[in-house]
Amino acid sequence: MVVATVSLVVLLAVRPLSTSRALGIWVVIVTGLALLLLVRPSRSPGRRVSPFEEALRARTPTAAEPVELLRMERELELGIASAGSAHHRLLPLLRAAAAARLASRHGIELDRRPDAARALLGEEAWELVRPDRPEPADRFGRGVPRERVSAVIERVESL
Repeated sequence: MVVATVSLVVLLAVRPLSTSRALGIWVVIVTGLALLLLVRPSRSPGRRVSPFEEALRARTPTAAEPVELLRMERELELGIASAGSAHHRLLPLLRAAAAARLASRHGIELDRRPDAARALLGEEAWELVRPDRPEPADRFGRGVPRERVSAVIERVESL
């Protein structure tokens, strides 16, 4: 800062610049030096680590869950809570899982051979995954009970 102040005095004495311009240059130089003095301690290698930074370092990264699994969990919870979400989101997922299992294990297409699919799935599972299932009367009513969804999933997995 001493150098900046001496430079200001020289510029004012010689008058190559106007007083306002010389003072402006001096303010910029002094501000830059002050910022440099403030930032330097945070970049030094021997500095003390703040508790916040220590807490961030202590965290071990967890394995991220697959996005698709998170989406299915969300659809399950929404389908249990709301009949409209169950009809438009959860039941299509269950239907797709049942159709894939029937096609891969038994060669039965859910839409083309509904009677064969119904016989393998059972009445409870068929009621939820059938393609012609009507829209619920109250979209905001209670969704499919968790126990019933679990039973259908177990039935589809057992095929």
